[in-house]
Amino acid sequence: MKTFRFVSPLAACSLAFLAVAACSGAPKADEATEAEPTVAAEPAVEVTFASLTGDAVKGKTVYNQCMACHSIVKGENRVGPSLAGHVGMKAGSVPGYNYSAANKNSGLVWTEEELYKYLEAPQRSIPGTKMSFAGLKKPQDRADVIAYMKTL
Repeated sequence: MKTFRFVSPLAACSLAFLAVAACSGAPKADEATEAEPTVAAEPAVEVTFASLTGDAVKGKTVYNQCMACHSIVKGENRVGPSLAGHVGMKAGSVPGYNYSAANKNSGLVWTEEELYKYLEAPQRSIPGTKMSFAGLKKPQDRADVIAYMKTL
């Protein structure tokens, strides 16, 4: 008496595919062919503040993301300090604002370049800062909001 084994349709298809591939002379997955040129990945290009020109009018629009926590009126602090006159100021020095120790002791001066780095990811720039904002990921947005801050 003969014994038959049941083979699922999926397994049968997989076996058939492998058999056809083995007999077809097709290259294996790890073999390169002349028809498939290797293209090197482009290295990521870092955009620096110096390579951008900020637009204060566009920056005022970007600032809308900041206005819930930051005022542009000198001496008017909210959840965050007033941003009036902030460009060129020592970090942690707005009068009347209760800064984190990390910010007060950072030793930073808010140059345009430092603001550009900070605004990308505040927590990465000054670990322990109270600023919980995730950051402005687009380089041009950062340059624009800095141009706007310079007008305050």
